[in-house]
Amino acid sequence: MTANARSLPASAQRVQNALDALGLASRVVELRVAARTSQQAADALGIEVGRIAKSLVFRAAASGRAVLVIAAGDRRVDEGRVTAALGEPIERARPEFVREASGFAIGGVAPLAHPGPLVTFVDASLRRFDTVWAAGGTPLCVFPIAPAALLAASGGKELDIG
Repeated sequence: MTANARSLPASAQRVQNALDALGLASRVVELRVAARTSQQAADALGIEVGRIAKSLVFRAAASGRAVLVIAAGDRRVDEGRVTAALGEPIERARPEFVREASGFAIGGVAPLAHPGPLVTFVDASLRRFDTVWAAGGTPLCVFPIAPAALLAASGGKELDIG
């Protein structure tokens, strides 16, 4: 991990600006290696994989709206539970849909700083940690945040996703 001595990539700066606007003291940091998966991020940070808050974008099958699920890195999303909470089936989203809806490419989707509001569910199991790490807009950028602050910042609804 390196300090932000140089400027952040534009998408990571957008995340930092959103954190600042929310009054959160969290700082986006750049890793030395890309972390496109939860395990890669955990390895790069030297933490357990459950502390990674992965942001997954799904597509609501009937309405076509984007659905963001922020899940612990050690949990699989039970799509049936998300479907029940949403009130319509969800399906895997294509990379183009993810980028359009979230403003980020897969592997760097942040839980905030999207072009518009997303229906969001946050994994209740993240509360077992005092701090979790989320993607900061690129596969090289992450930021630490308390689970309660993540829930508030994302505008999401807490859900047992697994």
